[in-house]
Amino acid sequence: MRWPWQRRQQPAPVVQAEPPRERWALPRTLIVLISVIAVIAVLIALNQVASFVAPVFLGLNLVVAVMPLQQWLLRIGAPRLVAALASMLTVYGFLVALLWSIYWSVQSLMTELPGYSSEFNRLYRETLAWLETLGVSEDEALQQLRNAFSPGAIASTVGSLASDAGAVLGFVATLFVVIFFLAWDSMRLPDRMQRIAVTNPDLVRGVDRFAAGVQRYWVVTTLFGLVVSALDLVALMALGVPLALVWAVFAFVTNYIPNIGFVIGTVPPTLMALLANGPLNALLTAILFSVINFVMQSLVQPKIAGDAVGVTPATSFLSLLVWAFALGPVGALLALPATLAVKTMLVDPDPRLGWMSKLISNKVDAAPPGRLGRAVSPGVRPRDQRPPTAAIPVQEPPASQG
Repeated sequence: MRWPWQRRQQPAPVVQAEPPRERWALPRTLIVLISVIAVIAVLIALNQVASFVAPVFLGLNLVVAVMPLQQWLLRIGAPRLVAALASMLTVYGFLVALLWSIYWSVQSLMTELPGYSSEFNRLYRETLAWLETLGVSEDEALQQLRNAFSPGAIASTVGSLASDAGAVLGFVATLFVVIFFLAWDSMRLPDRMQRIAVTNPDLVRGVDRFAAGVQRYWVVTTLFGLVVSALDLVALMALGVPLALVWAVFAFVTNYIPNIGFVIGTVPPTLMALLANGPLNALLTAILFSVINFVMQSLVQPKIAGDAVGVTPATSFLSLLVWAFALGPVGALLALPATLAVKTMLVDPDPRLGWMSKLISNKVDAAPPGRLGRAVSPGVRPRDQRPPTAAIPVQEPPASQG
């Protein structure tokens, strides 16, 4: 007889688990190749619509850059319409001042250049003599100049300049319209962000990081551009270079182009110094421009304001080339903000792309314990993993025998 609790329990039926399904995956090489092709296709597509994308993205940057002013006006009790109008007028004022300064600089240069015709002729003859020493005859040089300054070449140059002027006017008109509508929509932007944060908080955090980086970049670049142009003005006036204020304004504009902007800003004043004051003055001008820009942009600015975007210098230069190809000349001005947008919106939120974020970031976190490879960091190990230094035995003096 078995008691109820002693009854043999029926074994549970065995359920055969289905074998795990094999996931189909592409080879890593093919994934990399498809990714590269996709990036190139996107850049080519952006190049085709650059006349639309460039003013829109530039207007977005400028509106975001002055958004702290709008938020401050809202905090002190100003109506939303007044705050939006104040930010819009600030952007318009900055653009008008910048465009007028460029126009004034070009007009001053066109007025001043005819007075240096004799110096230009002298430099022209010296250049021909130097070319003869290299084996280039004067007839060949003159033929090249005739081809360059022939009526057909001049007509083609004038036509291209006219078309470029029309493109510039269209760009400026589109930019002003985009800024108006973006500033108008910014009145309800906080409410929209709060609603989006309910369902997509990561997206809102990415937008916030992008906005903070854009604001820091434009403010820091503008302030240090003013300081650099003021120092360049003092240096040019001390060297007696004509049109010193023109070249200071030009240096301020080119300061927005990362890495190579100061090189572009150095060439015109150096040539003017060569025409007006000779080779030694031109050499001093180039040296002073290079020293001022290197010290301010590479030494002082990172110490005071930090890196505005947070990418390595190599990434900054490569982004200049990529975005200049995709968006044209305006892409050189938007290179770092565009790279920041891609980094904060596409790279940072994806944990699988964390290696890329660490690779292009200017800030390097502490390395985990363990050895690194030998290719770029041979035998490197953290300090806490290094073997302790062997203690040197101290010999005691012999006891005195008394």
